[in-house]
Amino acid sequence: MAQTRSFGAAVALAAGMSLASISTVTPAQAQSTSEAQAAASLSVVMEFLSNTGPDKVEAAAERLVAPDATYVSLNFDNPELKKILPWTGTNKGPKAYSSVFMQVGSYWKIEDFTITDKIAAGEDVAIFGKFTYRSVAVGDVFTSPFAILAKVRDGKMTYFQFMEDTYASSSSFRQSGSWTVKTTKAKPSFSVGVE
Repeated sequence: MAQTRSFGAAVALAAGMSLASISTVTPAQAQSTSEAQAAASLSVVMEFLSNTGPDKVEAAAERLVAPDATYVSLNFDNPELKKILPWTGTNKGPKAYSSVFMQVGSYWKIEDFTITDKIAAGEDVAIFGKFTYRSVAVGDVFTSPFAILAKVRDGKMTYFQFMEDTYASSSSFRQSGSWTVKTTKAKPSFSVGVE
């Protein structure tokens, strides 16, 4: 009768290791460890999001963000969008995290911020929801979905990517003007942003 081996045992034997040198982890133990890591990762991200007010965000970022962490806000790099939303792009360190939320608070009054879904697996966290902001300068209100992808290692966020409807958020500052847009060869040009 042929002997069957697990994939891990087969790899170890092929590498010249003995079966005795392979630590065995039961599926229940692996699941329990993975679930604990996911819960810890989610807890770090939720604690940060719960402390994004201007009086708390700097301390939260220092406590919960790794020194070399990456923050991707809205786009990897978009100079034109950065003129409207200066935090746009890829930045590093705890100050990148805190400055985004401090600037957002000076551009808009936050009327609602609702988390609808939270997913965590190991170091990875995904959070989805919607928010309603009112621009401070113009008074326009918009509602946008948002999506966050975060990575947590050793109790600190190492990556955070925040996505929203940047057309809606940027449009909340519009005072005048329109675009003439041509989306396909078959469709005629049309204007957007017309009052």
